[in-house]
Amino acid sequence: MTEFAGSFTGRIRMLNVLSISDQPQHELQTAEISGPQTSTDEKWNLAKVTYWGITDLVGGSGTQRGYYVNERPDGSRDWGSFEGRATTSQGQTVVEGTWQSKDGTGRFAGIRAQGTFTTRVTSQTEIQCTWQGRYDLATSAQAA
Repeated sequence: MTEFAGSFTGRIRMLNVLSISDQPQHELQTAEISGPQTSTDEKWNLAKVTYWGITDLVGGSGTQRGYYVNERPDGSRDWGSFEGRATTSQGQTVVEGTWQSKDGTGRFAGIRAQGTFTTRVTSQTEIQCTWQGRYDLATSAQAA
């Protein structure tokens, strides 16, 4: 498997917050976030990532789960899911977790990839994410 890493600054394109009255400070958030990536691997460098997450917080801490897609200028794509733990301390929200690819198109068909990520909310409209992991492309897809 090939190791790689990257980062991106994402713009929050949609955010919905629902206050839940079962306990104090309980809320559900859904968000769509998108931005260009930089990576140590040319196959991901400048790919646009979009992800959709659902965060369940009590007092600023909780869980996050969601889905992502990476899109490249040539039209090839890969997609997968992620899950993590969100914590808020001194007004800074951080999500740390794991991700895994499910499949892709073109040279990414049959991809197997997994890794970890850390996301920091830097403003009401932006996040910063760093990630690392490893991947394996199917032999037949690499030739495409």
